[in-house]
Amino acid sequence: MMPEQPPEITTRHHGGQITAYVIASDTLGALEPAFRARSGDEVVASAVRPDLDRAVYATLGEVVCVTRAGDVVWASTFEPHSDTRYGHRPSCAWSLDGLTVWVYRPDAMAGRGSEDQWVVYDADSGVVLFRRELETVGHGAEHHVHPLDGSVYLVIGEGQDGAALVRGAAGVEGEPEFVTYPWSDRCLIDLAPDGKQFMTVDHGQGDVAFHRHPSGDVFFTLPVDAFGYDPEDAFVEWSGGYLTSETAVVTLGGESEDEEEWYRYHLVDVGTGAVSGEITVTTANPYELKPLGDGTWLTGGAAESPVRWSR
Repeated sequence: MMPEQPPEITTRHHGGQITAYVIASDTLGALEPAFRARSGDEVVASAVRPDLDRAVYATLGEVVCVTRAGDVVWASTFEPHSDTRYGHRPSCAWSLDGLTVWVYRPDAMAGRGSEDQWVVYDADSGVVLFRRELETVGHGAEHHVHPLDGSVYLVIGEGQDGAALVRGAAGVEGEPEFVTYPWSDRCLIDLAPDGKQFMTVDHGQGDVAFHRHPSGDVFFTLPVDAFGYDPEDAFVEWSGGYLTSETAVVTLGGESEDEEEWYRYHLVDVGTGAVSGEITVTTANPYELKPLGDGTWLTGGAAESPVRWSR
C-alpha cells in the first residue's frame, strides 16, 4: 500500500508577504491562498510545510521559520555578515516528511567564504543538523524534492561557468549522503511524478535529456532539430517539466526576423523519446508555466495568484 502523498503546494512571495496555495485534485482556475505569513523582511525564497502549519523563507542574510499567524518559530542568521546585495540568492525547501529544512547558501558570491554551503536544519528547533561544503560559486539554486524517497536535488547556477547538480539522501544512521553528478553543463528542470527519472537542459540550451533516478544515466537526448527547428535560430529554454509520468513539456524559444522573442511548448513521450505535438499556453514569459505531473499546469508570475489549467 502506497503512503498517502502530501498535498501539492505552491508559494508566491511579494513585498515581504508569503502566500501559499493548495493545489486540490479537483480544482481548476485561480487558486485561493491557504494562509499568509507577513514580515518586514525582503523575502527572496519561500516554502511551506506539507501540513500548511509553517513556512520558511530566506532573505539575503538569514532563514526564518514562521507559523501560519506569522509568529517566528526560529531564525538562523548567515554568518559572517555580508553587505553584498547583488549576485546571490539563497534557496530553501522542506523535506518530504516536514521534519527538516534544507537551505542553500551562496556564500562565495556573498563574500562569506570561497565556497557555497548546503545546510540542513531541524524544522522544530532551527538547530543545524548537517552542513555540506559545496565546491561551487553559485548565484542561486533550486531545490527539487523526490516525490517518493524524499531525497533532495539541488541545481546550482554558476552563471557562465554552468550549473552543478548535487543530491542529498538519507544514509547510515540518518546522516545524509551527498552525491555530485559529473556534469557542469546541465540544468535540472523537473523530477518525474513517479520518481523514476528527471529532466535536464543543456546549459548552452542545445538539447534536453532524460535521466534515470538516482544514477543519472541518460535514457535519451533530443537536440533542437528534433523539434523541427534550425539550431541556429532556436534553443531549448530552461523551463518545462513533467505533465504526467509519461509526457514531458519541453520549451523551445528563439527570435523572429523582426527580433521578437517567441517560445512554444512541445510534448515528448518519455517512454519512446518521440516528440508528440504542442500545447498552447498563454504566459508572459516561458518560465511561468509549471507542469504539476497530473496532466495539469500552473501559470502566474511571482506576484500573481497562480491559475491551474487542464488540456
